[in-house]
Amino acid sequence: MAATGRPWQMHYPPGVRATIDAPPYRNLADFARDRARHFGDATAFTCVLPNGMSGALSFRETDRLADCFAVYLREVAGLKAGDRVAVQMPNSLTYPVVALGIFKAGCVLVNVNPLYTADEMAHTLADSQPKVLVIIDLFADKLTPALAKSPVPHVVIAGIAAFFPLLRKTIVGIVQKYVKKQVPPVGVPAITIDSAIAQGRARHGGGDQQIAAYSADVNGDDLVCLQYTGGTTGVSKAAMLSHGNLIMNMAQVSEMISSGLKEGEETVLTALPLYHIFAFTANFLCFYALGGHNVLIPSPRPLSNLRKAFEQIPITWMTGVNTLFNGLLNEEWFKSNPPRTLKGSSAGGMALHSAVAERWTKLLGTPVIEGYGLSEASPVLTFNPFGGIKADSIGIPIPSTDLRCVDENGKEVAHGMPGEIIAKGPQVMLGYWRRPDETANVLKDGWLYTGDIGIMDDDGYTRIVDRKKDMIIVSGFKVFPNEVEDCLAKLDSVQEAAVIGVPDEGTGEAVKAFVVAKSPQLTSEDVRAFCKQHLTAYKVPKLVEFRAELPKSNVGKILRKELRQPAAGR
Repeated sequence: MAATGRPWQMHYPPGVRATIDAPPYRNLADFARDRARHFGDATAFTCVLPNGMSGALSFRETDRLADCFAVYLREVAGLKAGDRVAVQMPNSLTYPVVALGIFKAGCVLVNVNPLYTADEMAHTLADSQPKVLVIIDLFADKLTPALAKSPVPHVVIAGIAAFFPLLRKTIVGIVQKYVKKQVPPVGVPAITIDSAIAQGRARHGGGDQQIAAYSADVNGDDLVCLQYTGGTTGVSKAAMLSHGNLIMNMAQVSEMISSGLKEGEETVLTALPLYHIFAFTANFLCFYALGGHNVLIPSPRPLSNLRKAFEQIPITWMTGVNTLFNGLLNEEWFKSNPPRTLKGSSAGGMALHSAVAERWTKLLGTPVIEGYGLSEASPVLTFNPFGGIKADSIGIPIPSTDLRCVDENGKEVAHGMPGEIIAKGPQVMLGYWRRPDETANVLKDGWLYTGDIGIMDDDGYTRIVDRKKDMIIVSGFKVFPNEVEDCLAKLDSVQEAAVIGVPDEGTGEAVKAFVVAKSPQLTSEDVRAFCKQHLTAYKVPKLVEFRAELPKSNVGKILRKELRQPAAGR
């Protein structure tokens, strides 16, 4: 790419290429093998439970276990290249073993939220039609009703302490099953992950050549992941991500961070779930490529679950969303003893409030680097470069990526004007799985229409205004909820806030704020009075409703759509 029309390229750190001409690997199976050979016995993953008990795997151990799981898939379960494998696991040692095994088997990973209800499971399984389902034992009670509607030939059960040292695994298993009674009976035919690995090991007679043969004909254009996303409306649909999409996005991000992270020396805290595309690419793939030590947190709720990991392991990087950073800033144990080894943090998934970013930087002494992406783009499209961070900005397009802001007719708007963000690059998905009409709505002439409203400045930095569908129209004036939420975040008595539009006879729509207060003395008049000092009159919330908590997604993103439902939370 030439720099003409791409002002952001002038802001790349020294040595960062504007264009990545070719993917560094043919497929993700080759990637897994190469990284294991390169980093060997270095620790790749450590899973830390809330009580501080942990288990770890080196790159070499992870690779060998992944080989065994690949053999299980192909030789025991009888899968073929391109068959789907659903994985319904929280962060654990099982997740990387199974994911890399799926890549090596030439199969397709279907990421499934383990918190799904049985009906949501059934929808996802019916849509993706996997031949194997790997699921956490804590939610095995969902199997019978889900599989009654959408059968899966092979089910593999894994405990949260799988691949821990034997004594620790046994203790955790006994406590969960018999003391806390958290593990329900499995009502369908199933095997354990240990059994699947053992069966694969027993059939692994052909050495590296046997494993390599499974993906011999797999290239960058082949499907490797179905990533389910709620999208703009309706039932969740799956973005089809190819080997090339994920490998190139990994290479693009690695190019951007090359000046700030050192190979084999970084430790990343992964509190966001790996089945979500942000952590999947940024934490799992990118740090595996870097030879980083990945510290896995099975569940970040409550936030005290992160405490032992911070205390036991010198974390150098972490990723999160606004609610995670804001939540930690309200935890006394974190404020009184913040991690001093942290070099920086990366935010995505939702808008980062400036008040949260400022408080985080003041406490930690290191910045929160904001980026932007979505499932349909593998996910990263933009990133704030090291040494060139702009506050309230999602940064600049990463190498080999084009970005524009366009009007309703698809025409590019002038810098400084709001428009829908559209993007083009090798990380953009193949399309939606079995949804050609939905694909046609978002992929036009090679451009991905994101549905997000942004403003690009003359340097190529972009600021997210809001989701197109979340925009509120008050007497003909546009109000973006993010702006109002950012204002509310600056009020000391507000812990969290969310803003939506509600019908109004006089103005068409009115601004309504949902507030979680730190102090019971906070009133709606206090909230409105504060907003009047910082916002134009039509942006000030007309209605304020206090809540004990706000509805959130699996990664902690506040769900405005649930707040719009009339009966929500009554």
